[in-house]
Amino acid sequence: MSERMRGVVLYGCAAALLAGGGTWWFTAAPRAEIDPQIEQWTQAAHRVLPDAPDQHEAETVALRGGYDHEVVAELEPGKYWVSVLCVGGASSHVRVTLGAAGTDSGLGLTCAGDNKPDVFSVGIADRLRMQVSVNDAGPVVFRYALLRDRD
Repeated sequence: MSERMRGVVLYGCAAALLAGGGTWWFTAAPRAEIDPQIEQWTQAAHRVLPDAPDQHEAETVALRGGYDHEVVAELEPGKYWVSVLCVGGASSHVRVTLGAAGTDSGLGLTCAGDNKPDVFSVGIADRLRMQVSVNDAGPVVFRYALLRDRD
C-alpha cells in the first residue's frame, strides 16, 4: 500500500471515528425533564397577571423546589407598583424579599389554589433587587410585573 493510500485510510478512519463520537455525544446527552404542569402554570400566570401596555418590565420564570432566584431591574428613580404571583402544586410557597437576602422578612406567597397577584408599591433610587426563594415543595412558576406610578 502506498503512502498516499495509507494517509487516505488513516484520515478516513479518523473522520468516521469523529462522526461516530459526535453522534454518540449528542444522543447520549441526558434529556431535559420537563414537567408538563410548568406549561399550564405559565399560561395560568399570564392569564392572572397579563402584560400591561404601560408596564416597565415583567418576567415569568419556572423555579425548582429549594431554589433561590434574584431579580435585578435597572429603573429610573421614582415610585413603582410591583405585582408578584406564583403558581404551583400543593404545599408550594415562595418568599419574596426586597434588597439583599436576609435584610427583611419578605412576603410569603402560596402558589397552590386561588392565585391572585400581590401588589405593593416601592420607591426606587436606581434599581429594584428582589430575592425569590422557593420552598422544597416546588417546582413553581413565578411572575412579576413593574408598573411606574404616574402620580
